[in-house]
Amino acid sequence: MDILDVKGLSCPLPVTKTKKVLDSGVQELQVIGTGNTAKQNVTRFAKSQGYEVQIITEADSEWTMVLTRS
Repeated sequence: MDILDVKGLSCPLPVTKTKKVLDSGVQELQVIGTGNTAKQNVTRFAKSQGYEVQIITEADSEWTMVLTRS
């Protein structure tokens, strides 16, 4: 599984970096980030691209999610 770290990045960078990795054809991607807005935007984008989104951890403002091609 590929891992993408977008901690501390302001939108739209978390989404554009996620898009770049997903466009390479990965079937499963773990994304680690910070901030509620970035989490919502990455989730919305991934779902629009046909990925299932599973939030693995959420502590303070940091989150980890796994995106899986459905």
